[in-house]
Amino acid sequence: MDRTALTSIWAPRMLSILRIMTALLFLEHGTQKLLGFPPSPNPGPALFSLLGIQGVIEIVGGVLLALGLFTRPVAFLLAGDMAVAYFMSHAPRNFFPVLNGGDAAILYCFVFLYLTLAGPGPWSLDALRDRQGTA
Repeated sequence: MDRTALTSIWAPRMLSILRIMTALLFLEHGTQKLLGFPPSPNPGPALFSLLGIQGVIEIVGGVLLALGLFTRPVAFLLAGDMAVAYFMSHAPRNFFPVLNGGDAAILYCFVFLYLTLAGPGPWSLDALRDRQGTA
């Protein structure tokens, strides 16, 4: 198989894998905040606190992205959410992301921005809806 064929077949699939894995890791942050799983030494926040609302955003956004449903608008909202989280919570601690604990927030922000433009990939409910809509 030549390189062009390999790229044309696997690049879209890897986009789906990137979306799914990012969503599952992001979802884990929400389940830890709201459901206590995986267990954390910190108690869960009140649901209507800023951290509680963030947990809801992480769970709902993570599930939608993992399924590839409404990927572009959800990814756009999550990118903004991570930018706000970085500047509200991490940046005041230190200038350097590795020292302020914000490197994951920055990475999530830019992966979500990429997904906003690139879309969900072929392994998604969005792609399934598009195929059924054109048939």
